[in-house]
Amino acid sequence: MKIIPVTCAIILQDGKVLLAQRSESMDLPGKWEFPGGKLEEGEDPESCLIREIKEELAIDIRVTATLTPVEFDYPTKTIRLLPFVAQWIGGEIDLAEHAQYGWYDQNQLFSLDLAPADLPILHELTEKWINLV
Repeated sequence: MKIIPVTCAIILQDGKVLLAQRSESMDLPGKWEFPGGKLEEGEDPESCLIREIKEELAIDIRVTATLTPVEFDYPTKTIRLLPFVAQWIGGEIDLAEHAQYGWYDQNQLFSLDLAPADLPILHELTEKWINLV
């Protein structure tokens, strides 16, 4: 099975991280995730993430760090999730695909129903929280 490369953003601001809830029209409706999207042919991961966040959330970000990639097997596909820590640098959030978004502190993150591929990233984020926030 082909592995699909997908980027995701851990956008941090004021000690909180941005998560978005997948809408009913998306795979895994209702699940929360670190927003991002699929790499296009010939696109580098950072450029993909910046483009996807602009398309999905209408904001500009700057990548500041990387976390460990995660390969995850869903029933119909395998993804390689490429997580980047990012800073919000401009624009106002306007959701194009997601149902809602929220800013969560470290203590709130595990109460959300996250997409399965995002869970290892959440664990790494909480382990490194003090160095990233």
